Amino acid sequence: MLTRTALIMVLFLAFSAQLLAAEPVVVRVEGVEGEPRKNVEAALALPPGLIKDGKVDRLWLEHFGRQAETRVREAVEPFGYYGSMVATSLEGNEETGYRLLVKVTMGEQTRLGGAEVELQGQGAGEALLREKVAAFPLRRGDILLHELYENAKNDLLAAARELGYLDADFSVHEIRVDPATASARLRLVMASGPRYQFGDTTLEGTSYYPEDLLRRYISFSAGETFSYKELGKTQFNFAGSPYFKSVSVIPDREAAAASRVPVVIRVVPTPRRTIRPGVGYGTDTGFRASVSYRDLSLFYPGHTLNTEITVAQQFQGLAIAYGIPSHKRLETVTTLQLNLQREDVNDTLSKLLALELDRTRGFGDNRLGTAFVRFLYEEYSAGLQDSTSLLLLPGLRFSQQSYDDLIRPTHGYHFLLETRGTHQALGSDAGFIQFIAEGGGIMALPWRLSIRARAKGGATILNDPFADLPNSLRFFAGGDNSVRGYSYKSLGPRDASGEVVGGRNLLQGSVELERALFQKWGVSFFYDAGNAFDSSRDFRMYQGIGIGLHYYTPIGGINLGLARQIGVADPAFRVHFTIGFQL
Repeated sequence: MLTRTALIMVLFLAFSAQLLAAEPVVVRVEGVEGEPRKNVEAALALPPGLIKDGKVDRLWLEHFGRQAETRVREAVEPFGYYGSMVATSLEGNEETGYRLLVKVTMGEQTRLGGAEVELQGQGAGEALLREKVAAFPLRRGDILLHELYENAKNDLLAAARELGYLDADFSVHEIRVDPATASARLRLVMASGPRYQFGDTTLEGTSYYPEDLLRRYISFSAGETFSYKELGKTQFNFAGSPYFKSVSVIPDREAAAASRVPVVIRVVPTPRRTIRPGVGYGTDTGFRASVSYRDLSLFYPGHTLNTEITVAQQFQGLAIAYGIPSHKRLETVTTLQLNLQREDVNDTLSKLLALELDRTRGFGDNRLGTAFVRFLYEEYSAGLQDSTSLLLLPGLRFSQQSYDDLIRPTHGYHFLLETRGTHQALGSDAGFIQFIAEGGGIMALPWRLSIRARAKGGATILNDPFADLPNSLRFFAGGDNSVRGYSYKSLGPRDASGEVVGGRNLLQGSVELERALFQKWGVSFFYDAGNAFDSSRDFRMYQGIGIGLHYYTPIGGINLGLARQIGVADPAFRVHFTIGFQL
């Protein structure tokens, strides 16, 4: 047994030696570790062509070896090592392979004997620039680190240019190093030049739409301090508009006069009318088909009409919305909506007609406030009950959404707050008030992990029997965006026949941990819990756990999940399938 083991070891060593010998050139570095070593190894990467068809160009290799000393010294200088000693030797031949040995004696890191950072010109009095000078990260006695120096320089220059000093530059930027004493002196002088403002803005390619409508998308005015950030915001605003398929925001520095920079905005309009068919599948709705029609200038340029017809296994609907944008505020719009829909889910049937007038106003940072009044007529059945309801329903809604990407976000959040209600004095068949709050967020974690959470709650205060509340205003739980492991709207209070009829209140939440795989894939583990209920005494928490597989495409994520019920006598599994990022 021992002899066999020894033989295996000998063969292994021989095979390893052959592998090593098979490498034509080996570069070995000694005496340097950490980040400086990475720089040295990058500097000593063999140039393309030195080895061709397995043969080494000996003259070229010798020349490379002579250059290695200079390369290594320059590679460690950014870390403050200006007095390093480098020795190289070249061994071997064509048959045995070559070995370039590089021995480095690092020496003492160079420290600053003095550091002067100065502002000159019109911007010398700017508070932000003075703060950055005061906080400059390299001071007397610090180790001279090039990366820290360059980052601080770039940060100071970027701050000056964002304040409108477009000609800002460093009239003096020098570091005097004395390798003999391992010391250096730093001097940096930034000349700001004049402060620039925005000049006139010209719109090109927009003759069809009213100019005051389009100028809502411009986030700056003539005479304001020039800012590349505001140019980017304007580009983003135009790109998010339904009226244009491409936009270019171009500052014309060459045409600047009296420190005013004119801006040209060139746009390419989208087609005024579009028709889009669609097909899909979701476990909540089953197979579905839709067709949408959009007109960007119905009756008046800029007034929009959006129409969509949807036919699914459990849902059929027609939605028409006519929007009148404000000519003063970007996110402000008045909308008149008509909805006809029929939904037949489990033991509930709802057929409704809704006409709604709403006014939405933007408050910046993707914050939207909406006031609405809805006329609702609904025929509905739930369990043993069949009824109709006529309601005049005013309400308020406030929401905010902030994600870095809606296709595959890595961080962000959203929330929505809504209250709505009515009374018999308004001509409604029932009197009640409802409160709804929901939100969620996602946060990146190490090792390509991310954690996502969401929650939703609702409460209803009635002055009439619950039976007078139509199905569309009741709360249900279960489904793809609720408690997975249970079918759509299968959770909630039941009537005497045992059928789910919905509840006055709702409480549900979810947490999901996802691990990114490759470039477009991800796997996740999730936990969902919640239920609809009439009172806290009757509340029962239903729970589900599961795993998910996600594939991310340019139009959204394709999500497949397998969930298992927990905490019940006879737990079942359920497959969930959705498309798109689930807020």
